Parts: sequence; structure tokens; C-alpha cells
Amino acid sequence: MTRAIVTLLLLLLLVSLAGAAADESKIRVGPIDAVLTVPSDVARPPVALLIAGSGSTDRDGNGPQLKPATLKKLSEQLVARGIATLRYDKRGAGGWKKEFGRPEDFRFKDFVGDAAALIDDLRGSGKFSRVAVIGHSEGGLVAILAVQRVPVDRLVLLATAARKQGALLKAQLEKQLPPDKFAPIAKAIDDIMAGQVVDPPPAGFAIAPAMQPGIASAFTEDPIDPMKKITSPTLIIAGGRDHQLARLDFLALASADFAAKSLWLPDMNHVLVDVSDEADDVASYNQPERPLDPDMIEAVVSFISAP
Repeated sequence: MTRAIVTLLLLLLLVSLAGAAADESKIRVGPIDAVLTVPSDVARPPVALLIAGSGSTDRDGNGPQLKPATLKKLSEQLVARGIATLRYDKRGAGGWKKEFGRPEDFRFKDFVGDAAALIDDLRGSGKFSRVAVIGHSEGGLVAILAVQRVPVDRLVLLATAARKQGALLKAQLEKQLPPDKFAPIAKAIDDIMAGQVVDPPPAGFAIAPAMQPGIASAFTEDPIDPMKKITSPTLIIAGGRDHQLARLDFLALASADFAAKSLWLPDMNHVLVDVSDEADDVASYNQPERPLDPDMIEAVVSFISAP
């Protein structure tokens, strides 16, 4: 039996035992609804804030169409290893609440402010020995910007881009669309990033003009400069079967923070599970029962728990 299989079996056993050994409570910080899960047999454990990726993603890491349960599984693994977690519904997940204001007034800084407020709440509670932040995908960008406002003890970036999101989206779409369909969408993205309103938007890119300033605020955030300013111990993890990100993103983030630890996992995809090929990768986005990469879990737990 290989080491990876043994590790996976041990992690699954720990998760099965964790259900009865954890206290879960719903909390609200400002307009944000969150779930705090604390291992019941650990006094003042470390705690990790889990920040979801792009789209209307909820506290489990699920969206309207794709349901990999990435954050729920990550929380279960961390709690089983003595680390508390706080995971929350992003603005827009499950519908837009009136407390968020008008949807057209949303800006990316609102995501950052939500995360910073949650970090601050965890720090001020006095219940935890240290506060870590784990950002997945776009959540990594939110985490990078949030820790500029509120200090943390550990920062973990999982499958996080090193490029502006507008540039990343163009790179992804160029692989998926024929040139004649890609060209007008690429121009629209460039125009939106430049502060223009595209009306009407091109076919296949149905972003209402009123919503475009909010999209522009997300498209133009550059992670590299703020990454260079991070002083917290940082861990960067990415996978070789991630079809959404290139290895260059992983290398660029690591280069921006020479003190950061980094881990490249050849078989891990964007939703943090091991896959064998492209079809397996696509299927995994709707397989919530599928276990996360065990080496990723081990690295995150060791990093957060280390003295």
C-alpha cells in the first residue's frame, strides 16, 4: 500500500471521527453569514478563514452549476486535525441581500472588506491561538488584499492566479472559443478594464452595462504588487492538472514573495482533487464526495500548526 493511499485512509478516518468532536455555530459579521466549526477537544485552537473562489460561491465552495464542495471538505479535514474554520457565503451566493446595497454599486473592494472584517472578528474573539487565511482561486486574491488591511499569522493561497482577472479570463476563453467569437469578447474585456462601458456587450459575454464598473473593479486588481508587501508566513500550492491556471501563475506568485513556501502537486486540479485526464477533471467539479489531495491537506495543516 503506497504512502499516498495510507495518508488518504487516515484522513478519511479522522474526518469520520470529527463529526462528533466538533462544535458548529452560525454567526453573522456585518451582512455576512458564516459558519464557525471548532474542534471540541482542543483548547484555543488555531483558526482558518476559508475564502471561496469566483462566482456566486457559497460557504461549501459550491455554485449554482458546479458543486465540488471544496471548502466543506477542506474544513472537515482541518477540523479533524485540530484547526477551527470559519467559512462564509460570498456576496451574491444564494441571492443578493438588501444589506449589500444595490448590485450595480458592488466593487471588488467589498469582497476584501468582508474578509478583513471576518479576520478582525476572529482576532478580537480571544478564542484562538492564531488566525490563518486560506484563499482558493479568486479567494486567494481577496486574501492577498485583505491581509494588507488586517494582519494574520499564516496565509495560504490555493490555485491562485498571479495575473489580473481580466487577463486571466481572456487567456481561458482564447483556448475555448474560435477566433471569430473570441475577438469581440477580448475587445470588450479590454474596454471594460480600461473603464469603458460596452453597450451592447458582444454575443457570449452578456454583462449588463450597469454591472460593468463592478466587473472592471475585479478585472483590474493585480495580485503581484500587494503580494510583494506581505510579511506573514505564506504557503502557495497549485496543481499540474489545473486547466484554469498555468504553472507560470504559481511561479510568479512564489517569485513575488521569496520567503513563501511553495508546493506543486502534479495530479491536483483546480478544485484540489487528484485527476487522471481531462474528462476526469471536468467530472470532478460535480463530485462532492471526492477526497481532496492528501499531500495538499498535509502541507496546509503542517504549515498552520507549525510553531
